[in-house]
Amino acid sequence: MNMTAASLTGVFVLLVLAGGAWWLLRHPAFSIQAITVQGDVTRNNAVTLRANVMPQLSGNFFTIDLNRTREAFEAVPWVRGAVVHRDFPSSLRAVLVEHEPMALWGDDGSNKMVNQQSRVFEASVEDVDVERLPRLKGPDDQSAIVVQMYRHLLPIFEAMDMDIDQLELTTRGSWRVMTQSGAWLELGRGTEAEVGAQLKVFFRTLSQVTARYGRTPTALAGADLRHKDGYALRLRGVTTLEAQAQKKP
Repeated sequence: MNMTAASLTGVFVLLVLAGGAWWLLRHPAFSIQAITVQGDVTRNNAVTLRANVMPQLSGNFFTIDLNRTREAFEAVPWVRGAVVHRDFPSSLRAVLVEHEPMALWGDDGSNKMVNQQSRVFEASVEDVDVERLPRLKGPDDQSAIVVQMYRHLLPIFEAMDMDIDQLELTTRGSWRVMTQSGAWLELGRGTEAEVGAQLKVFFRTLSQVTARYGRTPTALAGADLRHKDGYALRLRGVTTLEAQAQKKP
């Protein structure tokens, strides 16, 4: 009899505890009432973020899925990463990091950009100064390779007082550059070291070649560096010519 009474008492206590837990989980006091946004947020404001995220939330303080909530924040344009915390009894706190664009990505008219971590993201390009950003092109899954090549080639161009306006990795795996002055350079295939070395040879001979025609390197209109023992060169105001450039320094 004592064992039966103890068992019944234990079952009763468990039922009471379960009922109490169910009541706590469903009580309106624990429904999500507010979201606090923290972090370096410049292209979104807290009101807009809450308006985008709140409709996607389900559950209360105890039952809400923080991973899904984080994904909801990261789906908002310009948000690169989010960490979400519970703040008892009915609030969430989201710490956000925004994308920092380093270049436009893809064709003109696209809203894609690539950030400092070489990740392609989509947001309104009207929110950035597009004139200050280069344009990079290539398959989305190779954005890191394109960014790495850009960073390798940029100081080589800057040493010639040129800036890269556009760098493209074509579907055939070849590299193309357009300078800010509108000159197209076909760089061909190769690693960073190979493409960079070939470009340096071209720039070392460019001044000599342009001087023969009474021009400076600023007259460069285009060049094809894919030739084995030289390059094809186009200068503004000069008919197309073939310039043989030695591969030695």
